[in-house]
Amino acid sequence: MEAEATALLLVRVVVGATMIAHGYNHWRGGGRIEGTARWFGGLGLRRGTLQAWMSVVTEIGAGLLLVLGLLTSLACAAVISVMLVAGLLAHRKNGFFVFKDGYEYVLVLAAVCLALALTGPGEASLDHAADIAVAGWTGGAVALGVAVAATAGLLAAFWRPQPQQEEEVS
Repeated sequence: MEAEATALLLVRVVVGATMIAHGYNHWRGGGRIEGTARWFGGLGLRRGTLQAWMSVVTEIGAGLLLVLGLLTSLACAAVISVMLVAGLLAHRKNGFFVFKDGYEYVLVLAAVCLALALTGPGEASLDHAADIAVAGWTGGAVALGVAVAATAGLLAAFWRPQPQQEEEVS
């Protein structure tokens, strides 16, 4: 296998496995679905349990698709959308750096997935084997377009932030 195919396989497997682990943690980790639902509710998302299950299915599903290199542009779109929601609702207010719970990590994952959609999944993928690989500007446009539309739809349908409480001055 040539270096480019190996590099793309490495990126897909690492990002895919990371998303699978993240989805599994939302499902079976610490607070399980109930804790994840409360966390989503705290971010201003209605129907926290539905949000928790949607994140589990999206993260594990996108991760598996990335590992396999199947429907890669759509898998990248799913990851980008998850990262957009996380960045906007959970991390943006904390600034850039991840050690301050900022958006650094989610930005890197989203950018890597957009780059992967632009380059395509590589030769070591089911997309390549089935001759259905979508890459270049088309792959990038599919990934970014679907991600932005999905994020906008989710926020429009479910995001209802609580008004900020003014601090009492004595």
